[in-house]
Amino acid sequence: MAEIIFQTKMDAIKFYNHLLKSLNDHFDNENILLIEDRHIVKIMEGVASEQFFTNVKNAFYEFITKIKQDDWFRDILMNQFYYEDPEEQQQIIEIIYSIQEGQREDLSVFLKHPKEGLNIRAAIDHVFQENVSFSFDSFVKFRLRSYLKHLTNYVEISIDEYKMEQEYQMFVQMLRDFLVGRDPKFQVIHLLFDEEITFYNGQLEEIKRSELTKLIDRKLLVNHPVYVDSVTIAPLLSIAPTTIFLYTKDTEAPLIRTINNIFEERVIIKPYELFWEKSAYSSENHA
Repeated sequence: MAEIIFQTKMDAIKFYNHLLKSLNDHFDNENILLIEDRHIVKIMEGVASEQFFTNVKNAFYEFITKIKQDDWFRDILMNQFYYEDPEEQQQIIEIIYSIQEGQREDLSVFLKHPKEGLNIRAAIDHVFQENVSFSFDSFVKFRLRSYLKHLTNYVEISIDEYKMEQEYQMFVQMLRDFLVGRDPKFQVIHLLFDEEITFYNGQLEEIKRSELTKLIDRKLLVNHPVYVDSVTIAPLLSIAPTTIFLYTKDTEAPLIRTINNIFEERVIIKPYELFWEKSAYSSENHA
């Protein structure tokens, strides 16, 4: 017989339901009991085969790393970093999960602990023996200390990323506001992203850097000197074109993303090679 004692009824119910769901297709679940008033999930001796306990331990591992992990993230956010707003918590947790799923390699490199899962399984193997009774919360406190520290590290890095994203959104909105009501100095701009960024007018004639510099609205650089890129963003904002054709090999580049976010529907992204086809065609027509 195995008996797991939880501090709260909610945790007991969560684990009981998760365990039933995990074992449903393979085992008779009649001998798995939930004693709600004592917050206990009891597994009776009659079904305690080796394979059964292997599946129970797997379900327990999933309960820790999937179901409870989310609760612990919220607890860390609220009690250690004072993020009480559920919407803010959710946004930060989504960043955490994107790191865990490998979508943010620049951040995940700081958080790789390849043995963490093995350590949790070893702790479960140690405590989960036949005829055992143990407290889930004591198990977490004493056996999963390094894992909880690992979760705190995830939260810290994700909070930093969340703050940066908030600042970025404020920056983008500020520049969108700057565009409102501005008359375009060129209706169409072609931007070629190569080793350098080159501006072309609607007739695909290059706009020299000296001319771009003269077009820049000085208020941009005076009021927002840290944020505004004087090579690309400042000229674009100052010109305020109705349409921007953007030719690039890398549509995911940070500067491409920023131009897209600021100018939104004004931006039309094209394949890099298409610029040279258009340029050659334009040259022939002007010859």
